[in-house]
Amino acid sequence: MARGSSRNVLGGPLQTCCTNPMTGWFRNGRCDTEPADVGRHVVCVHATEEFLEFSRRVGNDLSTPRPEFAFPGVKPGDRWCVCAERWLEAYQAGVAAPVVLAATEESALEVIPLEALKSHALDWVS
Repeated sequence: MARGSSRNVLGGPLQTCCTNPMTGWFRNGRCDTEPADVGRHVVCVHATEEFLEFSRRVGNDLSTPRPEFAFPGVKPGDRWCVCAERWLEAYQAGVAAPVVLAATEESALEVIPLEALKSHALDWVS
């Protein structure tokens, strides 16, 4: 998918996830992607302590700052673009973070059923 023209899981234009801290594969605040993004960082979450702890336990420590990569560390309450596979693992473990559907890139649907995302959505009205 080309930068800047991505669609969200609802079929609309991809919205910004977060610019403070600056998130996304391209560090542009959006969860857009490209083939080099093998982790598929396309799910915009509202981080929770439970999700961050789960992610750390399974090998992806999002909480610890890594200044050498200009990574501030994610805190509960931050929005962050996470890997689709990691979110699905957390969902299956019962600790999925809430999702911003309008800011979650459509390729997430290749990994995660839309109904699973909607069940944790901050911005969905059925």
